[in-house]
Amino acid sequence: MGNSALKAHLETAQKTGVFQMTGKGLTEFPEDLQKLVNLRTIDLSDNKIETLPQLVERFTILKSLALNHNKLRVLPEELCKLKKLETLHLNSNHLTYLPSNFGQLSALKTLSLSGNQLRAIPTQLCGLRHLDMVDLSKNKIQAVPDAIGELQAIELNLNQNQISQISAHISHCPRLKVLRLEENCLELGMLPPSILSDSQISLLAVEGNLFEIKKLRELDGYDKYMERFTATKKKFV
Repeated sequence: MGNSALKAHLETAQKTGVFQMTGKGLTEFPEDLQKLVNLRTIDLSDNKIETLPQLVERFTILKSLALNHNKLRVLPEELCKLKKLETLHLNSNHLTYLPSNFGQLSALKTLSLSGNQLRAIPTQLCGLRHLDMVDLSKNKIQAVPDAIGELQAIELNLNQNQISQISAHISHCPRLKVLRLEENCLELGMLPPSILSDSQISLLAVEGNLFEIKKLRELDGYDKYMERFTATKKKFV
C-alpha cells in the first residue's frame, strides 16, 4: 500500500476524528498516526500487526479501538492509560493474557477477545465498573474463578472454551443478565444451582456441553430461572 493512500486516510482522519484502515496488509501500527491525538476511533482490523507501540497512550480522547484479525501477542501497559476508551475489539489475535493495569480502563463498556489464546478469565476485568459486554468465546479457558463475583458486566460470553468448573460466586454478579456457556466441557453437577435459584441471570445458554438440556429442567431453582427468563422475554416483545 502506497504512502499516498496512507496520506489520504490521515487527512480524512484529521477532519473526522476517525481513522479506518482495514485489510491493507499493514505489518505495524502506522507511525504517522501518533500526530493525530484528536482521534476518537481507530480501526485497524484485518491486518498483520504484531505489536502496539507505547505511543498508543497519546490518544487521550480515543473512544473506540478495533484490532480484530491481527497478530498481536501482547498489549502494552500504556494502552491502559486511555481513560476515555469505551470499546475495545481484539478478536482473532494471539493474546494469552492482559496487561496488569487493564483495570485502569475505567470507561470501558464493551470488550471483545474472542478467538485468542487466553487460558483464564482475566481478573483485571472485575475492577471495571462500566463494563456491559465481555466476549471471551473461542479461547482456552478451563474454569470460572471466585473473583468473577465482582464482575459488573450485563453479558458474559464464554462459548467454545474448555470450561469444566464454575465458581458459585458467579451468582453474586450484580448486573449479569446473560451468561453464554455453549460448547464447553461442563457436566450438569458442575453447574452451581445458585445460577438458577439465586442470581440475576435471565438467559443461560448451555447447549453443547456434557449433559442433555432437558436435565437442566430437573434442577432445583429452574422454576425461579424460568420466571426471570419469561419476564425478560416479555420486555423485548
